[in-house]
Amino acid sequence: MNVFEILGPVMVGPSSSHTAGAVRIGLMTRKLLAQRPVEAVIGMYGSFAATGRGHGTDRALVAGLLGMRPDDMRIPDSFRYAKEAGFQFSFETIQLREAHPNSVMIRVRGEKGRELTVQASSLGGGRIMINRLDDIDVNCTCEMPTLIVHNMDQPGHVSHVTTMLSQNSVNIANMSLYRNKRGGRAVMVIETDQPIPEESIRWLEHLEGVLKVTYINVGGEI
Repeated sequence: MNVFEILGPVMVGPSSSHTAGAVRIGLMTRKLLAQRPVEAVIGMYGSFAATGRGHGTDRALVAGLLGMRPDDMRIPDSFRYAKEAGFQFSFETIQLREAHPNSVMIRVRGEKGRELTVQASSLGGGRIMINRLDDIDVNCTCEMPTLIVHNMDQPGHVSHVTTMLSQNSVNIANMSLYRNKRGGRAVMVIETDQPIPEESIRWLEHLEGVLKVTYINVGGEI
């Protein structure tokens, strides 16, 4: 146990789960989109739906999508900043199967047309889990350098990625593989002990069969 786990995150309150965690979910969605968001539909589930407005969860999610961090004093006024930025958003209540009670599904569109659906949960103490990207289940905290590779489900992709990491002396801490169906689309989620060189990320993006590469460095930097 470290000091963060005892005291909790530096944040604008009132709740680490409903506010700080929600900001991080919004911010991580922005990072995963890799574009400035211009429109979002935010589906609230469980206690997020029941008590989210009172805890500021709605404002926190929008703040994160705008690029704010949990200690940003502008969070309570995020709706105003969203209007000034031309960012359109709406909220709805949704039902999810076997989801954490503090869960949300964000369907977001970026300024260059990229679209992404993220399902995530707030675990307490400001910690989050990305549970689903588009239609593929994942489990990603993004607390370590994290490489997320979307690719066609074909032989060779895992080998290409792991060989690249080995050649750069990057050790794999955790690795998970997901796919929507055999021969369909797949996702690799790889957490590493060392940062991955930028030129290697660019190399991966041009491999045949690779659809999208997202790299999140320590602290959620992309």
